Order: sequence, then C-alpha cells, then structure tokens
Amino acid sequence: MRAIRSMVQSDDLSVVFQPIVRLGDRALFAYEALVRCRVAAYASPPVLFAQAVAAGCAGRLGRMIREIAVPLSSGKPLFLNVHPQELHEAWLVRPDDPIFEHDHDVFLEVTESVPLTHFDLCLSVLREVRSRGGIHLVVDDLGAGYSNLKRIADLEPRVVKLDRDLIAGVDQSRRQQQLITSVVRLCVELSAKVVAEGVETPDELSALLDTGTHFAQGFLFARPSFPMPAVTWPPAAVGS
Repeated sequence: MRAIRSMVQSDDLSVVFQPIVRLGDRALFAYEALVRCRVAAYASPPVLFAQAVAAGCAGRLGRMIREIAVPLSSGKPLFLNVHPQELHEAWLVRPDDPIFEHDHDVFLEVTESVPLTHFDLCLSVLREVRSRGGIHLVVDDLGAGYSNLKRIADLEPRVVKLDRDLIAGVDQSRRQQQLITSVVRLCVELSAKVVAEGVETPDELSALLDTGTHFAQGFLFARPSFPMPAVTWPPAAVGS
C-alpha cells in the first residue's frame, strides 16, 4: 500500500470510456474503461503501470482503477485492462474485487503476449475468476507481435481484439482484408468474437464489414471520454 501511495493517490486517477460497437446492427455492445492520471509523470498509462510494476504495486493499481470504473458503468458490459503483473499479485481472485459486484458482464483484457510469458499462472488465475460467472477473457492486441496461437486457444477467450496495425489501411489492401477474414474465421472456430481496434475512417469500416468482424472500436465512433460518449455511426458507412 505504501508503494502505491508514494506514486499516486486515488484522487489522482480517473477513467474515461470508449464504446465498442456491434457491426451487425450498429448498436452499442460495451464500453472499455481507460485509466487517466493527473500526475504529469504518469500521464501515459504504460508509464504509470511500468512504474507500478517496478514498485511492486501493479495489483493494487489495477484494483484502484476497477474501484473507479465499475461503479461508473452500471448497466453496461465493461471491458477492463489487466496488466500481466497483476496475475502474480492475486488481487483479481479476492472475493471483494469490484468486478464481482458489477451488474453486467465484465471482459478482462490481457495482451496477446501474456500466453508466452505468464501462461500457466494466467490460465490458473483467469480460470478461477471466470468460474464465478459473468467474467470473460479478452485476448488483446492480436497482430501487434509474435502470437502463439496454440496457447491463445488454450486460454479460451470469449473475445479477441485485433491490433490497430492490422486495421490501418485495410481499405487499401485486398491481402490485408483476406488476412483479417481468415483470422476472424479462425477465432469463430475457437468460439471467440472479434473486435477491430483503432477504426478511424469510414473506408476502413466499410472494408471491415466484408471480413466478418463482429465488433469495432475507435475514434470513428467516439473518442474516450467521461461521461460515457454516445456512438456516432459515420454517414458514409450507413449504406455499406
């Protein structure tokens, strides 16, 4: 506790929300909570968590973020990021964690590199958490780096998020569209839905509609903000 207090106080943290949109009917599916820190040195979330890892308090930081995000998202499915180091610190399995009090589904996002570096522990902790009901696993950033598809399959994610690197310029590359279509087909065979992250243009969205991707997220629909922003469907994509 002392380590996290030396970095930030609860009042230094806040969350913003970004919608995840269902492409089939253009309806809101869920919101992702994203941390913001008022301390200038930790304004970047990766820097904030890197310092928390170094100080041995990543688990406490994650708990503080959930304590803020969960009450603000009542009635909505909620996506929350979980740093790999949190899996070592056993905060998620505590019975009083806010995720178990949420009145809708909770989707815990872990980066696609986790199966390579923390696989056994990741699998054990997340299985315990998911056994309590209403908690689902999301494999994040697929396509950002080397992916061990076998181990990702072993995690049995409910949702897979495609990294922005796979999405950027998809409207200009038929091969890229075919790649995404193949990835989506594989995920469906593994009983997982797919979110395209970082969708920024109507043309990218139009191209994604032909790949079978289930959900999308990005500045095209709304920028992260609080209160929860409404979804704006781009007029250019309405007829697509």
